[in-house]
Amino acid sequence: MAIGGQIPLCALSIDELAGVLSPLPRFRALQIYKWIAGGALDIGQMTDLPASLRENLKKTFTVCPGSEESRHESKDSLKMVFAFPGEVRVESILLADGKGRLTACLSTQAGCPLGCVFCKTGSLGFIRNLSAAEITGQFLHLRNAARNATHYAAPEKGKNTVANIVVMGMGEPLLNLCETRQALKIITDPKGMNFSKRRITLSTSGISEGIEDLACNGPFVRLALSLVTADEKLRQRLMPGAKNQPLAKIKKALVNFQKAGGGRITLELVLLGGINTRAADAPPIAEFAKGLDTVVNLIPWNPAEGLCFDSRPLIQPEKQETENFARLLEKYGLKVTTRRGKGRGIMGACGQLGVSGKTPSNEGSSNEGYVPYFLNSD
Repeated sequence: MAIGGQIPLCALSIDELAGVLSPLPRFRALQIYKWIAGGALDIGQMTDLPASLRENLKKTFTVCPGSEESRHESKDSLKMVFAFPGEVRVESILLADGKGRLTACLSTQAGCPLGCVFCKTGSLGFIRNLSAAEITGQFLHLRNAARNATHYAAPEKGKNTVANIVVMGMGEPLLNLCETRQALKIITDPKGMNFSKRRITLSTSGISEGIEDLACNGPFVRLALSLVTADEKLRQRLMPGAKNQPLAKIKKALVNFQKAGGGRITLELVLLGGINTRAADAPPIAEFAKGLDTVVNLIPWNPAEGLCFDSRPLIQPEKQETENFARLLEKYGLKVTTRRGKGRGIMGACGQLGVSGKTPSNEGSSNEGYVPYFLNSD
């Protein structure tokens, strides 16, 4: 897809590159592919191409679409805001886990059509799907930022690498599966960036048709389901986009995904103070998990201004409320982890994407400073 009159190259395979670069010889496509895989964000950096060829290529092609508009940094995270064609703004995050491991969080849509009441991105509505080049380009920019990082608990400037990718940014990836699949194909290509599928987690609200598609056609990356609650009626109120995706249908798709070769599935539970942390909420989750290889990941809600449920502002769960619910789930034999709220200070934590700036003042004082576990290293 031509962007602003230029064709982006970062999400093209070697064969596709050779096609768009014709009548140039195939070895030129191989050179360019290698440069992009190595981190070149500008054709001018590809120094084994003749200078005249580079200048001619820049008239028609670009490596990545759009541009980086701004950055927001904290001691453990970096948020990049990208400006894409059509006055679209998209945010991506680089997170550090305190052990020198960096995670790139990628977006697949501008805005989101699902309208989850606890998610700032959902409050924006749906703008458009991102292209494979727009998704791949986010990773290339974040990877370059990681290499140049002087903090984020990274071990050494110039040698830092992204250890994990989470497709958990703005949007629902399974509603843009074709472009997301192409981006992941390029990112994991052994002849190119060679990123391990085992280090990629795709999070979905539960688009059963998309899960079935993954089961049939891959890629077999790690899968996370934003379950939130297994109380069907409550889930549909919290996640309006789930009304046509009953839990029984979602579970059937997950079973098929695992039968086809998919690994352990993460059940993500965004915990909303006083709403989905009751004792009665635990048994349905355990029942949903039966027959699946799962781990439950608790995510204490990350504050974002203006988000309400039943006309009341959402609040974070108390620290004790989170711990009690974790113990309840464990009594049912579930493996439970709790995610650390990385990126809150720059509105870059789970559910906060769509607003640049600092953490809202109404974050809640009862558990201020509480930083539960973020990322399971397995």
